[in-house]
Amino acid sequence: MTAPQPHSADFGLIGYPLGHSFSKMFFTRLFEQDGSGRSYENFELPELTSESLYTVVMMNPNLKGFNVTAPYKQAILPFLDSTDELAEEVGAVNTVRIRRYDDGRVRALEGFNTDVAGFTGALLDFLGDVRPQAALILGTGGASRAVETALHRLGIRTTLVSRSKKGEGIISYDDIDAAVLRDNPLIVNATPLGTYPDTDSCPPLPYGLMTEANYCFDLVYNPETTKFMRMAAEHGAKTSNGLEMLFRQALASFEIWTEQ
Repeated sequence: MTAPQPHSADFGLIGYPLGHSFSKMFFTRLFEQDGSGRSYENFELPELTSESLYTVVMMNPNLKGFNVTAPYKQAILPFLDSTDELAEEVGAVNTVRIRRYDDGRVRALEGFNTDVAGFTGALLDFLGDVRPQAALILGTGGASRAVETALHRLGIRTTLVSRSKKGEGIISYDDIDAAVLRDNPLIVNATPLGTYPDTDSCPPLPYGLMTEANYCFDLVYNPETTKFMRMAAEHGAKTSNGLEMLFRQALASFEIWTEQ
């Protein structure tokens, strides 16, 4: 495993892999525009352990916080000193604030979830005046938990869809038919399927059964139009990618780090 290289980063992103992520580009442009001189770096960790996390934090004495992406939004929890109420509710963290003593030593790692706010704002812009009563959430990981929390807060019933799990509130892809798509007009892809460079993959849905009544929101934003979106649109469904969600959750993270 390649050890992280020293950086003088102010903020960053932890996950694996990170080749698809736009976070560094977004924050770099933001810091160029505000003239703050701040920096944002990717910390690609093949494994998340106390040692790898400690290495990132110690090698970046100016690091004030970092984002967390797949597959570590739930795995980061045991390494945190505290989590806020929303992160507790979701069971996943995508934003960590670092508290330090005056001499630079780490005092605490504090976890937050800004995915809920980011997704909610982006979804409401996408839906406009439409308010579906029920939704399918594809995937059961940390991102799907944030989506589920956001939808419940909007009064939208949810059913999770998984390849490997079945149980209360969880169905398999084989269970999805025309009636399920009719009763759940909103479909949210919270899996990484279709993310660059694996752009030929997509959730195994019966796309031919979709209609103009379906709204398909993909948390993936790279590529701009995923195969999930393209195949859904071919049958009349409205589609959106996750780029606006990324921007919204990123700005919410920045507010937490800077307390501004």
